[in-house]
Amino acid sequence: MIRFVALRTLQLIPVAFGISLVMFFLLRIVPGDPAKVALGVYATPDRLAQLRHAWGLDRPLAEQYFAFMAQVFQGDLGYSYFYRQPALNIVLERVPPELFLIGYGVTLTILIGVPLGVIAALRQERLADHLTRALMVFGLSLPSYWVGIILLLVFGLWLRVLPVGGYGTTFLDHLRSLFLPALTIALGMAPLVIRALRASVIETLQADHVDMARSKGLPRSTVLLRHVLRPALIPTVTVLGVNIGLLVGGTLIIESVFAVPGLGQLMVMAVSSRDFPVVQAATVVFAALVVLVNLVTDVLVAYLDPRARLAMRA
Repeated sequence: MIRFVALRTLQLIPVAFGISLVMFFLLRIVPGDPAKVALGVYATPDRLAQLRHAWGLDRPLAEQYFAFMAQVFQGDLGYSYFYRQPALNIVLERVPPELFLIGYGVTLTILIGVPLGVIAALRQERLADHLTRALMVFGLSLPSYWVGIILLLVFGLWLRVLPVGGYGTTFLDHLRSLFLPALTIALGMAPLVIRALRASVIETLQADHVDMARSKGLPRSTVLLRHVLRPALIPTVTVLGVNIGLLVGGTLIIESVFAVPGLGQLMVMAVSSRDFPVVQAATVVFAALVVLVNLVTDVLVAYLDPRARLAMRA
């Protein structure tokens, strides 16, 4: 397993490098001049030239990129044009709400998706299965921002039982403030988990090793937990890992709806103000989180399915 993790980590390094390369050059072709945005009505040709030179924006793009990568390897991601402090510090302040929201949403997704997926598989073509699949289709059809607004209106404004936004200061405040955005995430991801787990459990129930376990007279719960659920979780973990990776950079709409001070909201503000160092620092953190999620997913799949480790060794 240690060799497997080491090899997967080495394979993810080019991915992180590619993300930084694409992000850097895409950011430079976005219309808008950071110096002009910063100076506003006081922008003159001389002042614009001085500010661009001070920020290194008048150098060739290749030179700017190599300077940026040199800073990354030194742990320095630049100085914010508008916050007047290191960009990495600004980004790291937004990481805890981001991670808490993602973890909260994934936890609710598992609590909703796993039981419903197993029940639908065990009650195939019965009422419970039809209801679960109907809810699954309904959940996949609704855009996340619309679900978030409806939850906000019902529970935040009409019933007034939950906060309409923010992050809070204590752990309980975090749980209350982020419940609605986390539920919005869960309602969008749970149908994917239900679909993958239902199909996998139905297929595993027909396997030879499950018939052998039943013929030995093992209790139904033992057969389900040991011989069905573990192999059935392999595709489910993969689906969940892929969607968590997408979720890392895809929470900005939900954060905007619920005013969550996370990385997505910071990214939107930084792009609007053309604050290149903050956008670059946030992208580096996003890339690191995505790489970490992919690594954890691969490790979990390898733990559940030793064939993945054998394939990696080959």
